[in-house]
Amino acid sequence: MRILLGVSGGIAAYKAVLLLRLLREQGHAVRVVPTTAALRFVGAPTFEALSGEPVSTEVFDDVENVQHVALGQGADLVIVAPATADLLARAAAGRADDLLTSSLLVARCPVVMAPAMHTEMWEHPATRANVATLRARGVHVVEPASGRLTGTDTGPGRLPEPEEIARVALAVAAGPAEQVRVRDLAGRRVVVSAGGTREPIDPVRFIGNRSSGRQGAALAAAARARGAEVTLVAAHVDAPLTDPLVADGVDVVAVSTTSELRDAVRRAAASADAVVMAAAVADFRPLAAPEAKIKKVTGQSPPAIELAENPDVLAELAADRVRAGQVVVGFAAETGDETGSVLEHGRAKARRKGADLLAVNAVGPDRGFGTEVNEVTLLDERGDTVAKSAGSKREVADAIWDAVATRMTAS
Repeated sequence: MRILLGVSGGIAAYKAVLLLRLLREQGHAVRVVPTTAALRFVGAPTFEALSGEPVSTEVFDDVENVQHVALGQGADLVIVAPATADLLARAAAGRADDLLTSSLLVARCPVVMAPAMHTEMWEHPATRANVATLRARGVHVVEPASGRLTGTDTGPGRLPEPEEIARVALAVAAGPAEQVRVRDLAGRRVVVSAGGTREPIDPVRFIGNRSSGRQGAALAAAARARGAEVTLVAAHVDAPLTDPLVADGVDVVAVSTTSELRDAVRRAAASADAVVMAAAVADFRPLAAPEAKIKKVTGQSPPAIELAENPDVLAELAADRVRAGQVVVGFAAETGDETGSVLEHGRAKARRKGADLLAVNAVGPDRGFGTEVNEVTLLDERGDTVAKSAGSKREVADAIWDAVATRMTAS
C-alpha cells in the first residue's frame, strides 16, 4: 500500500517516527510530508532514512513533477499523526498553503487524522467544530487518548500509540468489511480483570506478585475499541494505565485482595457476555493478619505465617455460568520445570479449569510481567491449541478477542 504520512508540528511528532517504522515493517511504502514546524521536532534526515524517500514541505519543491498534486493522487491512504489544532483548522478551511494541506485537498483515498494537543485546545469549540466538519466530509478523526501531556498536564489530547493509529488506519483503508470486524463486539458487555492481588500479612506487608496490569488494560482498551461495554476489575493497576480507559468509557473497579476481586468480577459477570481473567490472582493468603505491624526482634526467629488457599475464581466462573453462552477466558502464567514444559503445564490447567479459552504465557525475568510485549498460546477447554500470538500486548489482546468473538458468534 502507498501511504502518505503527514506530520504536523507538535511534541508528539516523535511518535510519527515509530509509526513510520511500524508501517514500513509491515511492507507499506511510506512518503512522509511534514509541516515546517514538524521539522523543528524531528529532522528531515530521520524521516528520509526510515522511509527511503525524500522529504519536503513546500509546493515549489519538485515543481516539474507537480508533487503537490501527484502525492495526493498516488496515495492509497493518508495518515496525519500528529494532527495539531492548527493543522485541523487549516484542513477544515480547505487551505493549501504547504505541501501537506495541498495533498489533503487532492487526496481521494481514505484519510485518517490522529489529533494531539493540550486538553483545552482539544475541547475548544473551534477545534470541535473543525473536527465535526472534517468527519462530515468523510475524514476519520481518531479520538485522542487521555494521559500525560507536555509538562505536568494530564487529560484528553494525548496522541494514541503508533500501534493503535496503524491498526485503525489500516482498518479504514481496508474498507467496510474490515471496519465491521473491528466493531465486532458492539452491543456486547465484557468483564476483564487486571493486575495482581495482594494478601495482607500485617498492615504494611503483603503477599503479591509482579503483574503490572498492562495485558489486562490492553484487553479492556481493545474490547472498547471494538464496540463493547467494558468493566475492568483492576487489582493494583497504575493510574497511567487506567486513566485513558476511564476517559474512553471503561468502568474501572479498583480492588486489592483476591476476595475483593472475586466479588467484583462475579457481580459484573452477571450481565456479561464474556469474562477474561487476566489478573494474577494470589493462590494463598495468610490465615490471620494482625492489626499491628509484626516487629523484628533481635535474636528471635521470625514468626511463621500460616497460609490458607484462596478460592479458584476462574474455575468458579467456568463452572457456574450466570448467563447462557457466556465465554470465560483465563490466563496461565507458567514456568517450565522438571515435571513439564510451559505448554504442558498449560494444557493440564486448561483441562482442569474448564474455561472456554486459556492464554498460556511463559513468565520470568523480562518475560510476561511488566513488559510491553507478550507471547501467548491460546488453548481450548480440552487443551488443544486454538491460536498463537506474539507482539505488543495490544496485538495479543486483539488476537484473544478474535477468538472470543468467534465463540460468541457460534453460540
